[in-house]
Amino acid sequence: QVHLEESGGGLVQAGGSLRLSCAASGRSLSTYSMGWFRQAPGKEREFVAAIRWSPREIHYADSVKGRFSISGDNVKNTVSLQMNSLKPEDTAVYYCNPNGEIYGTLWAPGPYWGQGTQVTVSS
Repeated sequence: QVHLEESGGGLVQAGGSLRLSCAASGRSLSTYSMGWFRQAPGKEREFVAAIRWSPREIHYADSVKGRFSISGDNVKNTVSLQMNSLKPEDTAVYYCNPNGEIYGTLWAPGPYWGQGTQVTVSS
């Protein structure tokens, strides 16, 4: 059983910032990557950012490059997402996702999902 606890969502005006955090726990849990996905109303869940511990790699969706920054701790199984210059189109439920992998240019999610944290950006 893997438990994911996400926090840090909220309501912010366009141009503002938020920082999301996630802690993954579970018996014998070992992560090799941590990522974030998001799902806006009426849309499919989409990749946002991911970090792989070894070899260390960081990936971003084109829509958030230059605005979002992912960081994490592989020992603590934690990941954070610093979101700056937020736009109304960033409004979504954000989900933490461990152990995803890159396939070509696409980041595929791992099998575990948290409850998500709501991010709302007002114009």
